[in-house]
Amino acid sequence: MKCLFSCADEYLRKCDWKDMALLKFCLFSMGVLTGMQIVGKDKKKVRIAASVVFVLTYIPLMIKFLKIVVDKKKEVTCG
Repeated sequence: MKCLFSCADEYLRKCDWKDMALLKFCLFSMGVLTGMQIVGKDKKKVRIAASVVFVLTYIPLMIKFLKIVVDKKKEVTCG
């Protein structure tokens, strides 16, 4: 498992924003295809679960991104 994480870290170091955008579109498409297979009576439960997962993952990602933005602004204004 450590090897897998190490490979993932190396992959991310070599990625640029275009690679990450492609990855996000790929994952989005997979999610849409999966969502099309959900039975009508279960859609509300899946929608709630997906919303919770989205919020729980989006907040830490944005916090990290905003810290980077603030640090860059400090470098530009102070440097």
